[in-house]
Amino acid sequence: MGEVRGFLKYKRNELSYENVQTRITHFNEITKSLSEKEIQDQGARCMDCGIPFCHSGCPVDNLIPDWNDLVYKGKWEEAVVRLHRTNNFPEFTGRVCPAPCENSCVLAINQPAVTIKNIEKTIIENAFDNGYIKSNPPKIRKEQSVAIVGSGPAGLACADQLNKQGYVVNVFEKNEVIGGLLVLGIPEFKLEKKIVKRRVDLLLEEGVQFHTKINIGVDRSLSELRNEFDAVVLCGGAENPRDLAVEGRELKGIHFAMDYLSQQNRINAGIEIDSGKLINAKGKDVIVIGGGDTGSDCIGTAVRQGAKSVTNFELLPQPPLQREKDNPWPEWANIERTSTSHQEGCNREYAVMTKSFIGENGNVEKLKAVRLKFAPKDATGHRQMKEIPNSEFEINADLVLLAMGFLGSNKNSLIEELNIKLDQRSNVSTNSDYMTNIEGVFAAGDMRRGQSLVVWAISEGRKAAQSVNSYLKQVIK
Repeated sequence: MGEVRGFLKYKRNELSYENVQTRITHFNEITKSLSEKEIQDQGARCMDCGIPFCHSGCPVDNLIPDWNDLVYKGKWEEAVVRLHRTNNFPEFTGRVCPAPCENSCVLAINQPAVTIKNIEKTIIENAFDNGYIKSNPPKIRKEQSVAIVGSGPAGLACADQLNKQGYVVNVFEKNEVIGGLLVLGIPEFKLEKKIVKRRVDLLLEEGVQFHTKINIGVDRSLSELRNEFDAVVLCGGAENPRDLAVEGRELKGIHFAMDYLSQQNRINAGIEIDSGKLINAKGKDVIVIGGGDTGSDCIGTAVRQGAKSVTNFELLPQPPLQREKDNPWPEWANIERTSTSHQEGCNREYAVMTKSFIGENGNVEKLKAVRLKFAPKDATGHRQMKEIPNSEFEINADLVLLAMGFLGSNKNSLIEELNIKLDQRSNVSTNSDYMTNIEGVFAAGDMRRGQSLVVWAISEGRKAAQSVNSYLKQVIK
């Protein structure tokens, strides 16, 4: 695939970014594209490796060497056709996916991996720019209908797949905009919302029907959907945030990360926010608790809002800079990663546990924490942690953002009405065909899998659609 000795001839060439001082003044995307020739050279680095391990790292089973080769040869239209065979929304994953495929790239054994993610983004943007992406409604429309609850990446992928099969697809979204996490969770500087709208508009042209401000389980019952539609797919995400049960948690100024991020995205969209509920970091000492992508997004947002300082606390110890012996290729590399938000200005602290919040007049003013020491890994791979004696400290905190992950879907009437079973991790339980314990009711995405990546949500939505299609074919018989 690619040029026979391209991986020796060309070096890995990343996308560049706007300089920090410029990009922190706005919420627009901050990446700068490479030229087509530069991307073709990157495609040339894809080796004729025999067994493309990148496939094992890709949740949607992208045919990566195929479209790398097509890009190298300048066959852009063929490349996007091949890309769309496995990925409904490469414009999303090409921006926000952490690229597990690159961790599995054969070249990554001893050299920088092929820039798979950047090539993917360039393919789809080239296709939109050149008019290769056109509305293509199904030629035959079935009588059967499917309701999809939730319009995040899993719901959209499921809707797209089922619509292509000719089913009448209705997507119900409780919020005022379509896109779920893509629109309300991920900041604009990583994924501009016009990119999501562009795809949603295409789905509309192709016949998918969207309904906003309808909270299934509140405005309409799940039983109603079952009676009205031939199948229902739950794609409501994992929205139950992990809380921090410590003294002072009730103080004002402590918020869940997603409440903070979604509010800023609404503001960017021109949606008016009640001034009494505004969460703003301007002039404040901000503490972000949690070292994952959500925490990183909070950092970038706080910097753009004009925070006085931003500190990021992570409970776990600092990861190594390179793979350790027990984390070999082609596994996901558990190494320290520095996001563009980290580069914009924050103090990162590892192995820190929050003990309490301190404040006056009902407002948080300080955070009290302790440093931790971790023992070597035991036989199960776990590391016991202990507090370091006399390591307690206090830090100014006018705004605290909790970004510690999620504990499954909300336990509301949507789940409780029909006694839908949950697994041990509080996610909706399904069989291998994505069906819940209720006949004709399926689940996919974070709601079934737990908090995960956008690319995994797309994969789940596609597989659930395949199961729904098989189920409805049997119903006809």
